[in-house]
Amino acid sequence: MTLIKSISGIRGTIGGRSGEGLTPIDIVKFTAAYGKIIVNQTGINKIVVGRDARVSGEMVSNLVIGTLQSIGVDVIDLGLSTTPTVEIAVPKENAGGGIILTASHNPGQWNALKLLNAKGEFINDAEGQEVLALGESLDFDFAEFEELGQVTKDTSYMQKHIDDVLALDLVDAEAVKNANFKIAVDAVNSTGGLFIPALLEALGVETIYKIHCEPDGKFQHNPEPLKENLTDLSKAVLENGADLGIAVDPDVDRLVFMMEDGDLFGEEYTLVAVSDYILQHTKGNTVSNLSSTRALRDVTVKHGGQYFAAAVGEVNVVTKMKEVQAVIGGEGNGGVIYPASHYGRDSLVGVAIFLTHLAKLGKKVSEYRAELPQYFMSKNKITLTPELDIDDLLAKMEDKYKHEEHSTIDGLKIDFEHEWVHLRKSNTEPIIRIYSEGPTAEAAESIAQKIIAEIEEIIK
Repeated sequence: MTLIKSISGIRGTIGGRSGEGLTPIDIVKFTAAYGKIIVNQTGINKIVVGRDARVSGEMVSNLVIGTLQSIGVDVIDLGLSTTPTVEIAVPKENAGGGIILTASHNPGQWNALKLLNAKGEFINDAEGQEVLALGESLDFDFAEFEELGQVTKDTSYMQKHIDDVLALDLVDAEAVKNANFKIAVDAVNSTGGLFIPALLEALGVETIYKIHCEPDGKFQHNPEPLKENLTDLSKAVLENGADLGIAVDPDVDRLVFMMEDGDLFGEEYTLVAVSDYILQHTKGNTVSNLSSTRALRDVTVKHGGQYFAAAVGEVNVVTKMKEVQAVIGGEGNGGVIYPASHYGRDSLVGVAIFLTHLAKLGKKVSEYRAELPQYFMSKNKITLTPELDIDDLLAKMEDKYKHEEHSTIDGLKIDFEHEWVHLRKSNTEPIIRIYSEGPTAEAAESIAQKIIAEIEEIIK
């Protein structure tokens, strides 16, 4: 059993002992701590709650909602929802915060509490640490019976979210409708199976092939939207002669497209393609994290903008986007953050913009993909002994490459002329993750192996 307490929330496998898995006791104490802190910070005793469709979701939701009531907090319960939907609901409801019950791309035995502030954005590290500390101390009172919170169920937010997307200036539903797209959708048996087809219908798409769209939480494949997990979608695209495929993760904040030939467009290229369209119509800057493809930088420069890199993690990307007033940003895992909508990864926004772009191009998805800057990524890791000083190791690597362009805001990233390598230590296990990218798959792997050999030499 596993319980991970981090900046991204409280995440763990269901069951086991308290403190070792995500048990009812852990859910209650951290929910109560978060609720108390939100009320103290904002003076608002209202919190929005929504969940993905995983099997444990109803149980976790009952605990979370009951706990919030027990500390005198009113709850707006969205029921089956998505991460971006809860994010937009928080400010619409004038709530003090929001909790999304989802373990994102983790397998079915996992669940998590993702915590939002009053803006509908993820709480920062300092706020997260405050929640953890208060949750462990339990240094607070619960409400008397006459002060218990009330629950309001609201199932209107799927339509509200879709309406918001359709209202974006750069979304052209008429163009999408006239393109007569045939689209296959794999929503891994979670809430994307409700939200993505409904969005497509609202955009005028008449032919939709649904794969694993029943939101029963019984994931038919690993829920991370990677090539090896999307063979059913590839088959559906090819067998039906679809123009493209769409895949999302269980909470619908990661988005990948499949080309008409059954091959992936590439999760790194979701943000690149959306940015290519946005930047044609809105001049400005872009942001992605250090481990994302260089293609975004190239596209940004082509359109006269400036590219900036942030530390890995959505909250870090959002902070940087605000700092440099980016018009579009996100992460290379298929996460699109469009400030004109809201500061959160949103697959509905990504789908609507990508389809608008594709409709106006009048090209096959594979033809468009071939026109974008071509890069290939390699992902490796080195397992280290627990006692090894990883920070010292990274410092030695930095010294070795001090004459190359490099960044230390998140591990060590070294930018060479044609390739880059990003070294990051894991927060949960003694490993270094090594991401590299180059103009060919061989170049990306070659530079990674070179760095790995140098690290192993230092360790000796």
